[in-house]
Amino acid sequence: MKRPELGAIAGAVLVTLFFLATADSSMFTLAGVMNFMTPAAQLGILAIGAAMLMIGGEFDLSIGSMVAFAGLFFGVCSVTWGLPLIIAIPMTLVFAGMVGAINGVIVIRSGLPSFIVTLAFLFILRGLSLVGLKLATGGSTQLRGVRDAVEGDWLAPFFSGDAFQGLFASLASSGLIDSFKNGSPKVPGIPVEILWFLVIAALATYVLLRTPAGNWIFAAGGDSNAASNSGVPVARVKISLFVLTACCAALVAIITVMDAGSTDARRGFQKEFEAIIAAVIGGCLLTGGYGSAIGAFFGAIIFGMVVIGLTYTNFDQDWFQVFLGGMLLIAVLFNNAIRKRVTGER
Repeated sequence: MKRPELGAIAGAVLVTLFFLATADSSMFTLAGVMNFMTPAAQLGILAIGAAMLMIGGEFDLSIGSMVAFAGLFFGVCSVTWGLPLIIAIPMTLVFAGMVGAINGVIVIRSGLPSFIVTLAFLFILRGLSLVGLKLATGGSTQLRGVRDAVEGDWLAPFFSGDAFQGLFASLASSGLIDSFKNGSPKVPGIPVEILWFLVIAALATYVLLRTPAGNWIFAAGGDSNAASNSGVPVARVKISLFVLTACCAALVAIITVMDAGSTDARRGFQKEFEAIIAAVIGGCLLTGGYGSAIGAFFGAIIFGMVVIGLTYTNFDQDWFQVFLGGMLLIAVLFNNAIRKRVTGER
């Protein structure tokens, strides 16, 4: 009960053992690990934001659509307007944060469930992405030229490509990691999204467990009336969490758009559900007030391992959908049992 993430860690161990027994051995080489950690990191950034919001007692079903919408805004800033990344990236984050704040204000002021409000924004943002891309490109639903627009920008390596390339080249020349015949490493470095994933998970865990803001988040999600009576600024906390979740989606949009060199209207499709499922697998209660950023971290890793791991086996990759539903059901039943033990319900 004190460690919500233990269920996700146990799940990660079981999934690892399963693929050790059934998958090709290359899955757990350095290249294979980077292969499944990359999608896990992209989902994990969303999942940590979703977990923080769920602990605060709310949902955001619009984060997948926000990835597409923020990607459109970033693409217009960098390609159409020709802005440098030092301006385009903060503008994208602020823009996404403003949309997140609108979500939060509507939820707080209207008293409507966040599920309904953000479901509406799921469709609004996806539709605006389609319309905006057509306006920006003259009819296309894809905006290209991002890679050329940001090429040579000093900030680009922090949001795209691989980090520590010199170190990996040195390790390859020393024979410590696999290399090609010409001596270049098979793994050129660590994809930057993995580093962002680690940093965000560490910061979120620190905030939740070591700061007054973390106590406020748990209190606001556990019993908002009691928290408010105790002096917790519940409305401010929840709106701030909506802003955080939107900014996480914008960060994923920036990273994926720069990696792909383009943005399109289907970017982030259904990621809102995967992020929430990863958070639930990580120990977050659907009723709020309980959860862990580290749990969401491992929940996202489980996703990455299964999505990519199935390609290393003889199983049909469509089994992933079965796994998704099964893991969600198991996690909800497990978390509900924990909630009943904590609250004394029968």
